[in-house]
Amino acid sequence: MNSNLSTEMATQGRPTADQARSWTSLNKHGWSAVDALRVALLTTLALVVLIPIVWTILGSFKTQSELAEVPPTVLPESWALTNYSDALTRFDFLTYVTNSVIVVVAATILTLVINSMAAYALSKYNFRGRNALFLLTLATIMIPLQVILIPVYQVVASFGMVNTLWGLIIPAAATPTGVFLLRQYMLTIPDELIEAARVDGSGELRTFLQIVLPLCKPALAVVAIFSVIWRWNDFLWPLVVAQSESVYTLPVALARFNAQEVVPFNLILAMSVVSMLPVIILFLFFQRQIAQGIANTGIK
Repeated sequence: MNSNLSTEMATQGRPTADQARSWTSLNKHGWSAVDALRVALLTTLALVVLIPIVWTILGSFKTQSELAEVPPTVLPESWALTNYSDALTRFDFLTYVTNSVIVVVAATILTLVINSMAAYALSKYNFRGRNALFLLTLATIMIPLQVILIPVYQVVASFGMVNTLWGLIIPAAATPTGVFLLRQYMLTIPDELIEAARVDGSGELRTFLQIVLPLCKPALAVVAIFSVIWRWNDFLWPLVVAQSESVYTLPVALARFNAQEVVPFNLILAMSVVSMLPVIILFLFFQRQIAQGIANTGIK
């Protein structure tokens, strides 16, 4: 009797086999306290980041008087859809969009051409000073634009490209980040494949165009997406070079309108929403390609 009682007391508090299996399943498929805390923290940070974007979108549907109300309203009292049509007609919005599209497309094409050729030379050609040249190119990432703004402007002015779209396109064509990403990816291409093409009589240009570039599509896609985002949101350099409204890009136009005596915030918010949409859509559709491309370049 006593032995049975002691055995029963000793087994009390121990999990049964079914409980142990359920706890094991919970550990495999359920959330621990650390996971729940991590999700709560990330959700809070995401909401903090999204608050300005949501506020901008809602504000683009408010009237000028409603935006000036204190305390401010969250949802528009009357959805002013005319803000978008007024922005198109009042501020020559289509011209700014056209300029931004031209600059982004042309600069992205030049970036892919120049960066891919530089990366190919730095990854597949053996010449004296190759590593030093690559390190010098990589070191330019640490130089902010404000430091070289005046020299670059003088060079652009000497070629007569101030207040032209070419002055916005050409200076930003070669990027050290793009050279780095493409070079790291090209290093993964076997040298034997290129040597075999040369033995078969393929020229350097044909080898580069028909063998190397098709194999670098993931890295090229990443560089292209980054270039589109950078050029579309670029503000400082277009602000310096563009001196007339016919050459303004979207960020410059928005900044100029904020300097007016009476600032039409409702129209500016509507233009801001339209300027944000292409970048957001691009990222949402190609975020997987961005992550895979960066992982394939060897960045951990």
